[in-house]
Amino acid sequence: MSAKVYVIGAGMTTFGAFPETEVHALAQQAVWEAINSAGVDPRRLEVCYAGHAYQGPCFGQKTLCRLGLTGMPVVNVENACASGGSAILGVSSMIKSGQADLGIALGGEKLTSPSGGFLPLVSDDLDSSMGRVMPAAFAMMARRHMEMFGTTIEQIAMVSIKNYNNGLLNPRCHMKRKITVEEVLNSPIIADPLTRLCCCPISDGAAAVILASEKVARQYTSKPVELVASVLNSGKRVRYNIINESSEMSIRAAKAAYEIAGLGPRDIDVCELHDPFSIAEIVHCEDLGFCGLGEGGPFVAEGRSALDGEVAVSPSGGLMAKGHPLGATGVAQVAEIFWQLRGEAGSRQVPGAKVGLAHTIGGGVSRIESGACSVQILKI
Repeated sequence: MSAKVYVIGAGMTTFGAFPETEVHALAQQAVWEAINSAGVDPRRLEVCYAGHAYQGPCFGQKTLCRLGLTGMPVVNVENACASGGSAILGVSSMIKSGQADLGIALGGEKLTSPSGGFLPLVSDDLDSSMGRVMPAAFAMMARRHMEMFGTTIEQIAMVSIKNYNNGLLNPRCHMKRKITVEEVLNSPIIADPLTRLCCCPISDGAAAVILASEKVARQYTSKPVELVASVLNSGKRVRYNIINESSEMSIRAAKAAYEIAGLGPRDIDVCELHDPFSIAEIVHCEDLGFCGLGEGGPFVAEGRSALDGEVAVSPSGGLMAKGHPLGATGVAQVAEIFWQLRGEAGSRQVPGAKVGLAHTIGGGVSRIESGACSVQILKI
């Protein structure tokens, strides 16, 4: 499958708490914006993959039907936080194989509700029923990283500060406030050492991107963004600690994506990575090869992941500040990279960005990684 795939349009709602807005209405907004931004006739769309975690059956069909888009094949994808990235892989694979020339990947999630929360316990979820919910898992990762490499709580807090500052430049961001190290450290403890300002908010939202074959992309834009690699994997079961200082499946997915793209970590100008908790950015900068193992803390603290740093990490505000409506996240990351590479990111624009990477993890942060990881690389 050597055919090229391009992103030619993107749409996204503001992320935030919208308890009175139905998830399909959010998704419709993102889909319509993506269609308009690409300038395509929606009747030409041939396939849709729709990512979500908790939105019930036929999420994609229900969204598109209300826009008058029916009849096309729609595949609904549930892969926890990697659902959106998995949807992008699905559409791109259809185009690469010649089964479609024009498709849409969408992701959406409604996490605010009268009952609240986004970690419903299910009968076979032994980990969370015994207290190993995500804040606790990432807190254990933070403690291990601190003990092994001397990472400091101040360095972890600097991730929050950077991403909140970036979020102030993003009109679609959930959390809009300027914070200090002292505020981060003095906010309520969620799971030691992570405080409330080290954790992503509970958000609703949706995002969509239009993908096309080369011949179709050139019909609509002179600035298509090529999706040069799209990789999805799941974790391997290995026998060591329940929490490790790195993400095995992220390292493996990134290595595969770099090989497919013919690029390396030093070629990446801008990155949207999976940072629902501040320690995650430190760990995943190491996993993606932006710095060496154990060097993530200084990498952030020295400004090397800032908008004008070696690689701009989470210029959107990331999951920390922009928000994390699970199924929407992977698609929103690709939308942000698309805008960055086309020079359309406004005041958060990364100067001279030509190559970008999007990274999501769904469900797996332990040494026994039972989740999914997606990595996409795009270039202009």
